Amino acid sequence: MKYIIILGDGMADYPRPELGGQTPLQYARTPHMDALAARGETGLVKTVPDGFAPGSDVANLSVMGYAPEKYYTGRSPLEAVSMGVKLADTDVAFRCNLVTLSGEPAYHDKQMVDYSAGEITSEEARELIETVQLKLGTGDKCFYPGISYRHLMVWQNGPEKTDLTPPHDISGRVVGDYLPGGAGADMLLEMMKQSYVLLKEHPVNRSRVDRGLRPANSIWLWGQGKKPQLPLFKDMYHLDGAVISAVDLIMGIGICAGLQVIKVPGATGNIHTNFKGKAEAVLSALRDGADFVYLHIEAPDEAGHQGDTETKVRAIEEIDRQVLGPLQEGLTGFPGYRIMVLPDHPTPLSIRTHTAEPVPYVLADSKVVTGTAGKTYSELDASATGIMVPDGPSLIRKFLGLA
Repeated sequence: MKYIIILGDGMADYPRPELGGQTPLQYARTPHMDALAARGETGLVKTVPDGFAPGSDVANLSVMGYAPEKYYTGRSPLEAVSMGVKLADTDVAFRCNLVTLSGEPAYHDKQMVDYSAGEITSEEARELIETVQLKLGTGDKCFYPGISYRHLMVWQNGPEKTDLTPPHDISGRVVGDYLPGGAGADMLLEMMKQSYVLLKEHPVNRSRVDRGLRPANSIWLWGQGKKPQLPLFKDMYHLDGAVISAVDLIMGIGICAGLQVIKVPGATGNIHTNFKGKAEAVLSALRDGADFVYLHIEAPDEAGHQGDTETKVRAIEEIDRQVLGPLQEGLTGFPGYRIMVLPDHPTPLSIRTHTAEPVPYVLADSKVVTGTAGKTYSELDASATGIMVPDGPSLIRKFLGLA
């Protein structure tokens, strides 16, 4: 038996007036997801435990079968693992976004124009982060370049309890009410302020402005935490497996879980990702002996954060057409398989950030028909079944037939 999870990051949403009162999942053309719903089980699952912020870190840990209450130590340490940055037990890692802030003279009066600096290229971002490291890096604080706008800062013996805000939570807002607070806040804020002075006239940003693109004119620090310790997925669930994602966070979870991490050429973490290549990578991993594959697709979440309804619908449709369709066709060559599709959390277009409501899942077995003809995959139909799974680990046990 083969097991495949397709995780469409942030797919769940609220009804939208521009979609005739439907959610993007309801409105999108998803014949393959709907076919799974008509023959399998749909329901809701609570992926974010009470008391936790509804981030992709917490929610994906949960869906992958690791209770956040037991294993979560912060977002950035998981990204550090994927980036190959070794953390000492006393190190604190911080996510370091490159963002676009507005031009008001005082830092606290600026607005968060774009948490991704126009999805800056990794090549441009590397130049900027290298400048930040040269000017702001110290013996106990180091900056590491990552992918696009997503980077890392490690502070030896740094504070864990600082109050920091994800920049995608405050799009369009004045940043003054969301600046660092608590332990180490003054140092972190000073680095953010100095980065604006360093970056606003950097040649990379001058070139971007000349091309009509948003400048990456400040760093924004958040998501701090210490080195994670996860038991191996194989020890917990008795399967060898792989993770496929364009996002360091998910690859980091996979590495910590002892899963093979497969990188797909052209995988970007947005709507321009190589959807087809990801489906081909899943099938290749299964043929090479993997029993379990966790395929993560970031594009719906990015569209949700941008408030872009059209792109979110398109992302869902591309997952159905270019990923799920070819996968189902390719899986017919295996003796048996189970497949599950779900988001990690909602990313509602109306608020452009994550929420903690339960999300819809669909679970189907190639050998068993349990569904009802005409049922579709959406928040509404999933809720109508009355099935509520209390947490991610319970869902994966159900999926793997261990419940």
